[in-house]
Formats: sequence, structure tokens, C-alpha cells
Amino acid sequence: MSTQGFTASDLARRFGLELRGDDRDVQGVATLASADPSQLSFLANPRYRSQLAHTRAGVVVLRAEDAEAFAGTALVARDPYAAFARIAALFEPRPAHVPGIHSTAVVAPDALVAPSASIGPHVVIGARSRIAAGAVVGPGCVIGEDCEVGEQCELQARVTLLTRVRLGKRVRILPGAVLGAAGFGLAMDSGHWINVPQLGGVVIGDDCEIGANTTIDRGALGDTVLEEDVRLDNQIQIGHNVRIGAHTAMAGCSAVAGSAKIGRYCLIGGGAGILGHLELCDHVVVTAMSLVTHSIRTPGEYSSGTPLMDNRSWRKSAARFKQLDRIARRRPGEGKDLE
Repeated sequence: MSTQGFTASDLARRFGLELRGDDRDVQGVATLASADPSQLSFLANPRYRSQLAHTRAGVVVLRAEDAEAFAGTALVARDPYAAFARIAALFEPRPAHVPGIHSTAVVAPDALVAPSASIGPHVVIGARSRIAAGAVVGPGCVIGEDCEVGEQCELQARVTLLTRVRLGKRVRILPGAVLGAAGFGLAMDSGHWINVPQLGGVVIGDDCEIGANTTIDRGALGDTVLEEDVRLDNQIQIGHNVRIGAHTAMAGCSAVAGSAKIGRYCLIGGGAGILGHLELCDHVVVTAMSLVTHSIRTPGEYSSGTPLMDNRSWRKSAARFKQLDRIARRRPGEGKDLE
């Protein structure tokens, strides 16, 4: 944690918040339950409101209606979670990156690396690739041929850009991610599979974040595209020729099959799946573990699957599922519904 401290009034001025109560020094951040008097915490979820009475936090970020019930120092925000995220970033340790190319890196003669870029140990940069000003390429990363890494991008460690991958500005990629691998394109001929050449690339817009061990396949003919400010969690699969609209976020272990199109400001829950060639309009929420099997044209929240229940109840329900077709075909007045 950073040793740099701030006062509550400093934070109020910097982030446009209302200070209520005494001014206090802030040396770090923590949860309501674990914070000490030198730390700042937040209340965004009403479920944790009861913790306000017992927290030892020196400063709490909360809504105006919650501040009335808090006797300590408060920073009042319209969106406490977003305000806390901005404040917490002040205390996030950032490693120092030295411009230049590490002695163990291998850079193709015709690759271009900006003098202010930082190329870490054991990095490989392929032919005709370009690394822009202020970019950081961490240890063990592999950048293939004809790739572009934009200004202030951060590839943390063991990131692979296979071929024809273009990153916009300030893209952040966590360890182990693979962009630009061949998409899953197959054709059956005389009882055997033939690989369909994947001749496109991957285009990532400004300010995107791609989680650890996430994979984004290159397009078959056109490009796989993430528009600006898309956020992908860890272990996500994005198939070839997928397009994801700006400001959409996807939680871990979700997957999108080839040529699907997802709109802007969508939220895709963990473990959700979206079948290929479908379209989701803007402002769609798909809840966790749902499977999208048809295009969605109307904004809103969508779910599929069966909620968790105890095993005995599940076994009874599963037995009833098998009888639903018979019940649906039954004539009116014939028998009675299952109990």
C-alpha cells in the first residue's frame, strides 16, 4: 500500500464530494468491517448498512440518505462505489517501468519500438509490429507479426498477441491472455475436417481491459472487434468475428461464439454463453449461467436455467419436467395437475 496520505477535505475537493464531519487524515482504504481509524471505507449496498454503527473507519463514502445515520466523518457521493474506486486508485501500488528494451528481449529488425516504451525480460516482438509511446510490455510477452500496441498500453506478463492484433490507447491486458489465435473455423469434407483459414485480425478499442487467461480469436475474413472501454474478466472466450459494443462488461468464464454481435452498455454474467451469429441490442443484461439461444432486440434483463435448490427438491422437479409435454397436450378437464 502507498504510504502517501490525504485528508478527507483533499479527497472531497479532488473528486467533487461533500464533506460532513471533522477533517481527518486518510492513509489507506478497507471494508467497513476491517477498517481502522486511519482508513477510508464505503457503503453502497444497503445490505451492509448495519455495519455503519460499528465501523472503526475514519472516513466513509456514502449516499446522503445514509450519511444521516452516521456520526463520523462522511464523504457524500451520488454513487459511493464509483467514488470509492477513484479514491482507492490513489493507494494502489504501481511498479516503476523503465523505458527501454531489456537485454534478454528479442525484437525483429523491422519492428518499431518507441523510445519511451518499456520492454521487459524475455519479450519477443515479431516482424513489422509497432509499440507506441509509453507502452509497457511485461516479462515473457510474445507479440507476433503485424501487431500494434497503442500509447500507454500495459501488457502485464506472458500476454500473447499472435498476429494482426491492434490495440488502441491505454489498453490493459492481464497475465496469460491470448489475442489473435486462429478461430474455430472448420468445414467437413469426405468425412474429415478441414481448417478454414483465419485471415482477419483483432481490433481492441481505447481503454479496454482484458482479464487473465482470456482468449480472443482473430476473424476469419474481417476482424474481431472490441469497441472502446469494454471490460472482460478472467477466463473468457471470444470467438472469431465477434463484435462487442462500447462500455460492455463480461464476467468470468462467459463465452461468445463466432460472429455474434453484442451491443453497447451490456452486462454479461459469469458463466453465461451466447451462441454464434446472434445479436444483442444495447443495454441488455444477461444473468449468470444463462444461455442466449436467440437474438435479443429489446433492452432489459434476461435469464435462463433453473435456480439452485436442495437435491431432494431438484430430483422431484426433474421427475416432473419429464411429464410437462404430456400435461401440455392434455385436453381441458382431463385429469388434474401434478401436486
